[in-house]
Amino acid sequence: MEKRAFRIAEIATSNREDALDILQDAMYKLVQKYAKRNPEEWGPLFQTILQSKINDWYRRNAVRNRFRVWFKFSKDDESVDPIQTMQDQAAHTPEHLVQTDKSIDKLEKALRQLSHRQQQAFILRIWEGLDTAQTAQIMKCSEGSVKTHYSRALHSLREQLGEHWS
Repeated sequence: MEKRAFRIAEIATSNREDALDILQDAMYKLVQKYAKRNPEEWGPLFQTILQSKINDWYRRNAVRNRFRVWFKFSKDDESVDPIQTMQDQAAHTPEHLVQTDKSIDKLEKALRQLSHRQQQAFILRIWEGLDTAQTAQIMKCSEGSVKTHYSRALHSLREQLGEHWS
């Protein structure tokens, strides 16, 4: 769950360090507030906390960006992408590895172009395997909104990734 949660935060923030901070805060909050809860409840609780921390990051970043524009600060260069540096455990041909890297890059770019709510709906439904009701609870919206955001995300991703993902 930790690696998937990191990827969720990294896609939402487009920044490795911010994603690590969000993940650490979410894990700490889960342990601090819900350690005595039934372990079956931890998954949805953690996702709720993670999404809340990501929403907080968006709000703080919006305020920071107002000041950056005012004082003409530039965004720091991003560090090395962990997807690019991760070693593949399976034996694949170099051609396959290049194609996989290109496909992952395309997917990440397409996910980053989605709205935050579409990202949330897609990631919680597909990557985390949550149902519509659980996703709605985590996103703090109606099941109909989850279905709308999820449908729009799928449509957008299919348009952008058609030739890369079949």
